[in-house]
Amino acid sequence: MKAREVPEIAGAYLFEPTPYTDERGFFCRTFDAGVARSVGLDPGAFVQDSVSRSARGVLRGLHLRSGAGEAKLVRCSYGRIFDVVVDLRASSPTYRNRAFFELSGETQVTLYVPAGCAHGFQALTEPADVSYRIDRPHDPAEDVTIAFDDPQLAIPWPLPVTSMSRRDREAPGLAEALKREES
Repeated sequence: MKAREVPEIAGAYLFEPTPYTDERGFFCRTFDAGVARSVGLDPGAFVQDSVSRSARGVLRGLHLRSGAGEAKLVRCSYGRIFDVVVDLRASSPTYRNRAFFELSGETQVTLYVPAGCAHGFQALTEPADVSYRIDRPHDPAEDVTIAFDDPQLAIPWPLPVTSMSRRDREAPGLAEALKREES
């Protein structure tokens, strides 16, 4: 497994495993504490694992946490997703930059999203399973949601949206969400 920096988002990494493939399928390591440490991440900081399953076209996001934020490792364990990260850390050299990825069960690549960055994805397959490893227990009172179609972000979602949560559908635009975050 190797770690590769994401140039568009300071502190973001892609962890690329080395799958072992044979006639049975494949085997690969999806997390390696030593590799995480090699890029300055504390592997013991992650406290919660979650998984979501989405139908093709489902959009989840854009989400982030207020306060201390939330760092996370995101991996598509089955299917394919279009994944988005937006840097919303005012002190970051990549502030307001966006980065797009296709994550898939074929590659098992894991994306590290630093605290203070918004994250979202759209399922490209039927279904797409996404695994998350986060560094703080979830507190719904700290949830911040940003409109997926905010023109300031101009995210090129690849498919028409087939479904999303009410919270995501009614999310404010970037400017309003940032104002709420500051107050």
